[in-house]
Amino acid sequence: MNLDFDYMDVSQPSSPDPGAQPKSAPIADPRLQPTPDYGTLGPGSDIAVGAADTRQRPRAASPFALVFAIAVGVLLAILTTSVGSARSVLSRFTHVLRGDAVASASITAKNSSQLDRLKPQNQAEALLELAVDRSDGAVDQISSRVDGWQGKLKWDSQMATLTSAALNSSDMRVRESGIEVELAAYGLSKNSTSLNYLLKCAESGDHAQKIWALWALGLMGNRGFETARVVQVLTAHLKDSDEDSRHWAVEGLALAGTSETIPLLLATMHDDASPRVREEAACALAQSGMFTREQRLSAVPQLLNDTDDPSLDGQTHAWAFQALTDITGQRLPNSSAAWRSWYEENSGQ
Repeated sequence: MNLDFDYMDVSQPSSPDPGAQPKSAPIADPRLQPTPDYGTLGPGSDIAVGAADTRQRPRAASPFALVFAIAVGVLLAILTTSVGSARSVLSRFTHVLRGDAVASASITAKNSSQLDRLKPQNQAEALLELAVDRSDGAVDQISSRVDGWQGKLKWDSQMATLTSAALNSSDMRVRESGIEVELAAYGLSKNSTSLNYLLKCAESGDHAQKIWALWALGLMGNRGFETARVVQVLTAHLKDSDEDSRHWAVEGLALAGTSETIPLLLATMHDDASPRVREEAACALAQSGMFTREQRLSAVPQLLNDTDDPSLDGQTHAWAFQALTDITGQRLPNSSAAWRSWYEENSGQ
């Protein structure tokens, strides 16, 4: 299977002004169609060979560069299934560190001097690949270096591939690393200037700009900068009239990963008029986003109710069963009685 990435290269100046406002807004492809068939996802999946998921997300050029081009057509498919690992997907991409002509296999996370010789873009790519591959020290290296990458990274297909792999890791620290690098590649610092820019974009009449901002707000909220405000804004967009905006508001809330978003996602899964949005809410509760296992387990009682709620259709019942399977790791029939019996026997443990 071949993945085709279409994007316009966006160059960054050597000394960007972190307070500068963009001359034009970052634009993601408005044709993005994420999340078909949540029912194919399995528990704890990283990334596997042979099945495209599906869950594309909006992309944008760095908003704080002084030279801008419109990033159009980044149609990224994040690969997730119930088997395999991120390593198997990354092996599809022959990774030669650009400008340094050094194969990524020769880089180790524990060799700081070796990493120091690479350009920031190459450091970020090499360390993300190592983090996804669970190499010791890679996550810590990203954490120690990411602030220094601000204004020096470029968002392109390679970065999109690697951050997507990180965000699909079953290791939450790797997911956090993916978020940090993605924010840096977008040119978004964790400060009020970046947040206000995203809030403005989220209210834009340009649809592609808006859905990118909803995604990026979730990234920002996850890293602890005005998280309550971010959640409040994303929650308001759950009431938007267009399905796409509600979908990406769900994605943003899942990325924010706060306990207060669990009831919001449960309500969306139950009540939203769009099957696509209900499906995304189920997936967010089950395995995507940045929730801990304890947070996901808190959704189980309501998911049990959803499995036989007569007001819900059969597909939503099926998503509730799938979410229960992913969260608990149990393999039970799609039977409300069987799940309730299991829960009664185990909820006190």
